[in-house]
Amino acid sequence: MTSARGTGPDTGIKSTDTLISILEVLQSRDGAGVTEIAEELDRSKSTVHSHLQSLRAHRCVRKDGTTYRLGLRFLSFGGHACNRTGLLEIVRPEVDGLVEETGETAQMVVEEHGRGIYVCQSRGAEAVRTDSHVGTEVGLHCTAVGKAILAHLPEDRVREIADRHGLPPRTDETVTDLDELFAALERVRERGYAIDDGERIPGIRCVAAPVRTDDSVIGALSVNGPTKRLEGEYFREELPSLVGRAARVVEINATYA
Repeated sequence: MTSARGTGPDTGIKSTDTLISILEVLQSRDGAGVTEIAEELDRSKSTVHSHLQSLRAHRCVRKDGTTYRLGLRFLSFGGHACNRTGLLEIVRPEVDGLVEETGETAQMVVEEHGRGIYVCQSRGAEAVRTDSHVGTEVGLHCTAVGKAILAHLPEDRVREIADRHGLPPRTDETVTDLDELFAALERVRERGYAIDDGERIPGIRCVAAPVRTDDSVIGALSVNGPTKRLEGEYFREELPSLVGRAARVVEINATYA
């Protein structure tokens, strides 16, 4: 039987796509009005307004004058997603410990749908603030955490991720060639850690170590900071050792928790 016009499964999928796109605009712009959203998504203002009213009724967005912003209800969803495996309880002490030892920013990132997702982050008093926070999505090819994860995924999976998301340049230092990326991943496996030397943010360096259990990678721990503080032997030897030890503790606790 043919579905009534406007009520078939394709309509529902398109409606969901529009809903998600609206949320992404609100996130990227830190709030927007109906006209701004409609123009960016090439949707009618009435369609955008209807979705926003539904989201507002469910407390997923709030309205400040004519501007809509993401609501705090998403904290509940995100918190549940982070805590469902118990990983956060295991990771938090090690992330905080790295911050105490280095004074910089430390984090745990996991891979989902071919992207890196920050699930835990802590900053030292003098740490340089960047655009990352819990919930931030980043490309795997241009980050130390991403390369630490990719290095321990099957080659076919790495190719699938590259095909899906590409290897877009974030800075002049970003690896944008797949063969070069595979060579970099081989170096990660050889030395046991990954580095990002201004590949996502100019002037910021990062060291990451994979967190593995049962021959699978569940994420990566890292410390990042400004180039002027992360340099020389500290960047190439001492910091990788610190991050690597913290990653091993997470691995042991995750295995026997």
